Amino acid sequence: MNQAHLHLIVNHVPIVGSLFAAVLLSAGMLRRNTALTQAGLVAVLAAGLLCLPAQLTGEGAAKIVQDLPRVSRALIDNHAAAAEQGFWVLEGAAALALFGLLLLKNAAPRARLLAWLTLATALLSFGLLARAGSLGGQIRHTEIREGFGTPDEL
Repeated sequence: MNQAHLHLIVNHVPIVGSLFAAVLLSAGMLRRNTALTQAGLVAVLAAGLLCLPAQLTGEGAAKIVQDLPRVSRALIDNHAAAAEQGFWVLEGAAALALFGLLLLKNAAPRARLLAWLTLATALLSFGLLARAGSLGGQIRHTEIREGFGTPDEL
């Protein structure tokens, strides 16, 4: 098993994890249910932690595929830049979630506001990570590239 294989195994976890966490957190916030809100914040924190393996295996995966036919450095660089952006936004959401959990534990008045901010950041991270996933898919899945099958692509 190499870095590319590991990257393919773990790269969907941050995308699905950030979406799951955002849905769970939004359910808790909309229902004004503290236990569900806490679960959502824990899920955001977990998604942030589970994003690390995908980020750490990306460079090794890039080295393996960069010389394969129909793989360009531009495709890899676009994916890497988008993934890093999504990674840092999710890490920011995880930090907010940790702080939010501390505020909830102490029944601080700003806990609800911070939970909403965490939710917004988690949703943003989902969008950015989904884009990164799409760009990553284009590296080896030529059929999803724009212009696939056109004379430029053949």
